[in-house]
Amino acid sequence: MRYAAAVTSFVSHLEQVRRLSPATVRAYRSDLADLGTVVEDAELRDVDLEMLRDWLWRATQRGDARSTLARRAAAARSFFGWAHEAELIPADPSLRLATPKRSKTLPVVASQNGMRELLDDQRRLAEEGDPVHLRDHAILELLYGSGMRVSELCGIDVDDLDLHRRTVRVLGKGSKERVVPFGAPAADAVGAWLVRGRSVLAARSENSTPALLLGVRGARIGPRTVYALVARVLAPVIGAETVGPHALRHSAATHLLDGGADLRAVQEILGHASLGTTQIYTHVSSERLVQTYRLAHPRA
Repeated sequence: MRYAAAVTSFVSHLEQVRRLSPATVRAYRSDLADLGTVVEDAELRDVDLEMLRDWLWRATQRGDARSTLARRAAAARSFFGWAHEAELIPADPSLRLATPKRSKTLPVVASQNGMRELLDDQRRLAEEGDPVHLRDHAILELLYGSGMRVSELCGIDVDDLDLHRRTVRVLGKGSKERVVPFGAPAADAVGAWLVRGRSVLAARSENSTPALLLGVRGARIGPRTVYALVARVLAPVIGAETVGPHALRHSAATHLLDGGADLRAVQEILGHASLGTTQIYTHVSSERLVQTYRLAHPRA
């Protein structure tokens, strides 16, 4: 079987058997398409370790981030492991493919005071009654108040909310469902959006939608709109040129740990499969503690 045909079969396997999320399948397809630029449409059995190493070397020369290289190496191992199990190839050439180590960079987070001022400003804008401002305030309060991913936020339906208990049901990575808590300010912002804003935007579309958050044309809001909002309001607070919704997730996790939250509780809230993924935020909290000590202690 040729490489391109094998990739098509593998993608079908990911969708129909492993039932991975569309975003994960797109990532696999993209990485394997990039590998296809090196192996072209060779017979799958002719693809060897040197081809795979050359592929990663070219990506390094191109300036791809270490995290991207690590993801692509993992995609290749998953693909060739599947091909070997399916008896499409006699041996797996990716077994000795080294994974580039990810750079250990700490996530950038906003300060608690900075977030308080940002959300107070958004609340005052929302009080004017403009439906977009009401929606934007609800978006920011939910992202920061729950630490959810932007894809999870955009997928929320009205029926997923429980304003009385202040929880929301979201669909995370790998189509794993979890219930996430949020605070009273987020509940107030979402309640105001539902009462005063959502119906205004919903009326702009001929088709009804169960989505909680709507775009200006009345359809379910998309990630790009959320990215644009967060980039506009959060970049001045963090002091970074480019910032996205994940910075609010980082900030929420760090502030939870700063406030004394248990690491496993934060893992559950964020929906991390591994506790090791959550532990990065303990390092962020430690760094902030050291900075405070050095600024405040006379013997520092």
